[in-house]
Amino acid sequence: MSTTRVVIDPLTRIEGHLRMELEAADGAVSDAWCEVTQFRGIEMILKGRDPRDAWAFAQRICGVCTAVHAVASVVAVEDALDYAPPIQAQRIRELVLASQTVQDHVVHFYHLQALDWVNVPNAAKASPAAAAAFAANAGSTWTGNSVERMAEVKETLTSILASGQESIFTNGYWDHPAYELPPAADLMAVAHYLDALEFQRTMIRVGTVFGGKNPHPNFLVGGMACSIDVDSQTAVNQVDIDSITAWIDDTVTFVTDCYYPDVLALMKAYKPWFSIGRAADTYLAAGMAGAVFQGDPNDTRTLPSLSPVMGGVLLDGDLSTVHPIDTDKIAEYVTSAWYSQDDPDAGLHPSKGETEPDYTGPELPWEWIADEDRYTWSKSPRYDGRVTQVGPLARVLMAYAQGHDRTVELVDEALKVLRIELKDLNSTAGRILTRAIEAVTAAELMRDATWAAFTADVASGTTDVFNAEKWEPKTWPSQASGFGMIEVARGNLSHWVTIEDGEVARYQAVVPTTWLSGGRDAEGKPGPYEQSLTLDTHPLVDPKAPLEALRTIHSFDPCMSCAVHVLDPEGAEIVSVTTS
Repeated sequence: MSTTRVVIDPLTRIEGHLRMELEAADGAVSDAWCEVTQFRGIEMILKGRDPRDAWAFAQRICGVCTAVHAVASVVAVEDALDYAPPIQAQRIRELVLASQTVQDHVVHFYHLQALDWVNVPNAAKASPAAAAAFAANAGSTWTGNSVERMAEVKETLTSILASGQESIFTNGYWDHPAYELPPAADLMAVAHYLDALEFQRTMIRVGTVFGGKNPHPNFLVGGMACSIDVDSQTAVNQVDIDSITAWIDDTVTFVTDCYYPDVLALMKAYKPWFSIGRAADTYLAAGMAGAVFQGDPNDTRTLPSLSPVMGGVLLDGDLSTVHPIDTDKIAEYVTSAWYSQDDPDAGLHPSKGETEPDYTGPELPWEWIADEDRYTWSKSPRYDGRVTQVGPLARVLMAYAQGHDRTVELVDEALKVLRIELKDLNSTAGRILTRAIEAVTAAELMRDATWAAFTADVASGTTDVFNAEKWEPKTWPSQASGFGMIEVARGNLSHWVTIEDGEVARYQAVVPTTWLSGGRDAEGKPGPYEQSLTLDTHPLVDPKAPLEALRTIHSFDPCMSCAVHVLDPEGAEIVSVTTS
């Protein structure tokens, strides 16, 4: 049996540099290594700084999901100082997180992954009437489903393809046999791809109103940096509140009428992918999307309105029993990562974590580094020694296990339509589907719970968004530690801080992609990305066009690939392919 080495580098266009090295034989992946090729080091930058400023540096970890690291940092510092912000400030934070989560899910599906499943040239062959009919049969009631709209999109698409300059559709694997949608479905998806470009601008405005800008909106330890006055021209006023109400309503409409039906229809067409891409069967979530906690999520609830289910852990494939999160069981390993610590095989709790870079890899450019003991900049978090999934899949399973009515309704509907079981959601297609389900529940909860409570309190005169009680360092203890744990688009995010003499002495961030992309641990157990390509027989028909591998890794939401390099067993380059 001959083995082919496949290198996909970089696999993502945005959110950092992700490289996968695969071994393939007989049309399937036989082994996989996930390599995060960029050192972050934000934790090192924060040492010695004023903890009130930490959020501004921490949110630069990512330029896409920008607000999330700021919120995690702010609540970590507040936890350390036992510092409670006003209820309206808490609601604003969760509104910003929830709105960004929904926007992120929509952008990921349509703009960063859809073209793994949707054949753009094939869409140009479709009848506009057939595309409109496909949308209607899929249960979509989106206003952009008319025959006229489909004809307009087909005309635009045909013009782009005929020009020889395919723009955003350049360099897809359009001849790959894994594309299976009929032309009508492809045209519908391309039309909604374009509609989603407009929608995502609407949703992100919520954070811009409260944070002043996007990306990197403003936050504040002790509250929020904005002010609320319905009659003022220099504060969040009634005009802003009315606008946000309309934007949230539009968001609910888009995700329920367009996004969710699209995902259900497309994944029904690709049903075999519910048995491909299985990863770890232990799941961790601190609540539903947008949940924010100062400290232990079991006994501290910063805001009870947005997340009607408690956080927890589902262990070893048991999807019915929710165990409380024991944060003492979280540990990060550096066995396969380029970091030094006294015992390289010991898992360290984030409050004791170290970030000391120690690169031992070969000189750049790399050809093949999977043979090295250490091959990534990503640490490997584990829960009680278990490889663990976080993200929409974990949150939906957690909400389902706790009987959250809307989640149960949507999941049961999908299982019935698709004729699959709950366990099948642990798959490539399942991660995509649960992200769409969560977009619906998050948008509705934002409208019906958090925003409703916020506007009702504003109407009754509750407008304070800052608590100055512990703003001054003279009110702080000489030494304090705390953490913030929140649920963001890609999963569970926690920041851990130690403050000494008014300065940051230690800082660690355990981000969702770290949970998912980390490499082998001290016991040799691969991380979720690596598992998803190796636990079962994962197809790879053409090593020169590794579309199937991209589908699975993209299902975790690390975003779109930029260039692909394919290598033979001797390490010689065979082909370099640039993809959309």
